[in-house]
Amino acid sequence: MSNKSIVWVHGDCLSPYGPALKKCPDVAAIWVWDDTLLAEWQIGLKRIAFIYECLLELPVVIRRGNVADEVVAFAKEHNADLVVTAESPSPRFDTICKEIERSVAIEVLAIEPFFDYDGYIDLKRFSRYWKVAEQYVFD
Repeated sequence: MSNKSIVWVHGDCLSPYGPALKKCPDVAAIWVWDDTLLAEWQIGLKRIAFIYECLLELPVVIRRGNVADEVVAFAKEHNADLVVTAESPSPRFDTICKEIERSVAIEVLAIEPFFDYDGYIDLKRFSRYWKVAEQYVFD
């Protein structure tokens, strides 16, 4: 059982009501700007500004760099032996979790889905996601 934990907030759970922040409301939390993802997905300035505005509403420390390295360093700084986060459909998520697990345990909490859908959704742009989602949300 963990004595001390931190929360890792990522782009698929930017809500103060997300499962990780709800489960651990009084622990240190971190967000890491993923330079690799920003470059690979060519995330635009408007999207970055939107994410930053969301982060201003959250109790997080904001860092930049390799996500796994920064999360592990943050855990060590807080003498934490557990990282709590929310699940993500991002292709990079599992890889990052495995990297973190080499140094500290990680608990991935389920997110209540916005809508039920088993098909492919292009997550690089919100408009592509919403084009699929709105068919289910406004049914």
